Amino acid sequence: MSSLNYPRLKAQFAAAQTKELKAHKQKVLTVGWSCDGKKLGSGSADQTARVWTNVERTSAKDALELKSHTGDVDQLCWDPTHPERLATASLDSSIIMWDLRAADKTKSAPFIRKVQTTGENINLCWSPDGRNIAVGDKDDVVAFIDTRGGGDARSEKKYIWHSIKSEVEINEICWNYAGDLFYMTTGQGTLRILEFPGFKPVTDLVAHTANLYCIDFDPKGKYFATGSADALICLWDIEDLTCLRTFGTLEWPVRTLSISYDGELIASGSEDRVIDIAAIETGERIHTIQCSAATNSIAWHPSKHLLAYANDDVSATRSEGNLRLFGTGDLRS
Repeated sequence: MSSLNYPRLKAQFAAAQTKELKAHKQKVLTVGWSCDGKKLGSGSADQTARVWTNVERTSAKDALELKSHTGDVDQLCWDPTHPERLATASLDSSIIMWDLRAADKTKSAPFIRKVQTTGENINLCWSPDGRNIAVGDKDDVVAFIDTRGGGDARSEKKYIWHSIKSEVEINEICWNYAGDLFYMTTGQGTLRILEFPGFKPVTDLVAHTANLYCIDFDPKGKYFATGSADALICLWDIEDLTCLRTFGTLEWPVRTLSISYDGELIASGSEDRVIDIAAIETGERIHTIQCSAATNSIAWHPSKHLLAYANDDVSATRSEGNLRLFGTGDLRS
């Protein structure tokens, strides 16, 4: 049973303002919060990532620029065990692990490690214990990287200790919160679940009737949600893998979704020019964020009803490259 006062939350969202952060020179492809919620990161087609430690300041000069990739930064993911570490995945066939404590704001931030992969990377996730990173590429290869190392500076590929080559399209990937199962969304509309670290197949869950793009887990451990090209979001019981309800308010393929810190709200974005926020328990629409373009990435704050999101905004001359914040939480901390 939900503990939220939905009428009150609807009123708060209706009165909330959207804050825009001037971020990149080209469109923003990915956004994410550090595990303590004090930092917001973004990755862009301009080949950089940026990190805000104070989102009250909206200028790009107030964000730390992470600049070492030579291709689009398609994915960004924070270490779930440490608020100063994050990883970025790029089309330049590399992933970079960064430590913000080593960053010098007067120059490009140094990184902990750069690992070359075999293909153009488009998906990324970090295991709950912080020991492994999984990265997926356009050739449907998922590589598993030991964040603690395994080689020296001349043998970076030793950090990759396992890889999976799929016969079907692989989209978003993730671990469950226990870290003992690994999930891969597929182009066949199925959710492939493997044991970890053994990689023994558990099941291929028939989840949707079209390409399955995205997945997110309820932080309370009850549900997970999947989004698909069939324009539906399905909410699943995490134990018995039954579909509890569907959310069908969007009209175009669901590109991205996020479940709030309290497991009460689900936000979803697509090629529709809206972001839908709904109640997990009832499916009731709580709020709609109007957008000027399709949505690339959304992420709830880890302790507030504060949503970061990025759209495909394009001006007459170039991509605007900005990201936005919407919600009820204090933006300062």
